[in-house]
Amino acid sequence: MIMEMLQYPFMQRALIAGVILGAVLAYIGIFVVLRRMSFFGDGISHASLAGVAAGIALGIDPLLTAVVVSAVFAVIIYLLESKGGLSGDAMIGIIFTSGMALGAVMMSLRSGYQPELISFLFGNILAIGTKELLLISSLSLMVGIVLFLWRRKLTLLSIDEELAVVSGINPNIYKLLLYVFVAIVAVLGIKILGIVLVSAALIIPVSMAKMFSPSFRSMSVFTVLISEVIMLGGMMVSYIFDLPAGAAIVLFGSTFFFIGYFVRSLLKGR
Repeated sequence: MIMEMLQYPFMQRALIAGVILGAVLAYIGIFVVLRRMSFFGDGISHASLAGVAAGIALGIDPLLTAVVVSAVFAVIIYLLESKGGLSGDAMIGIIFTSGMALGAVMMSLRSGYQPELISFLFGNILAIGTKELLLISSLSLMVGIVLFLWRRKLTLLSIDEELAVVSGINPNIYKLLLYVFVAIVAVLGIKILGIVLVSAALIIPVSMAKMFSPSFRSMSVFTVLISEVIMLGGMMVSYIFDLPAGAAIVLFGSTFFFIGYFVRSLLKGR
């Protein structure tokens, strides 16, 4: 069945994109969970609808405009939170709803059925073209390399910000870059999972890895491995039963998580 799947170019692109994004989403998800930024990832992906709508209206690749707009939103949230003294959750909520509303208004100006909007709302990994795959691969590689190089500083900052400052780490720079990177990766993930479901890829793998990891290093490895199992397993389920890929991946991941939770509970009960 795997060989049958690989005969189709669109499945080849889907698998490549899924493997790459699965690793990067999972790894940055570690810092998202440690810093309790789950709402940020969810909010910024929803706000990216404004970028999607702008791209469709201007005739530009919607994924590219969504990345740019979401990165700008991330910077705005950081500035208002850190410089303006406003609550991070409140600012995310305002940007979240404003971005969604702006995108809905822009899309309403176009008449007729809009398959691009449905694709971005719920994901359509099988529709990833060569240009989109190159964009996803290049940006994911860039973010992955930077995260790996700064992993110690980001980990310390996520666990104990005061200790990070004492150690000579400038928290403002790394927090801003983390906000922007989460925004970029979350938007890249909407092509696979959709705006509605992408936050699951940030949360499920690391949440499951935490249950079985004795150390942070092992948790990082388990998180990426679990994410790849979820991505590939979900795509297999989607292919076999002819289900929407994004929904199949999330449901497969959720099932995988609850099985792991049940096994862990049994082991602890002994």
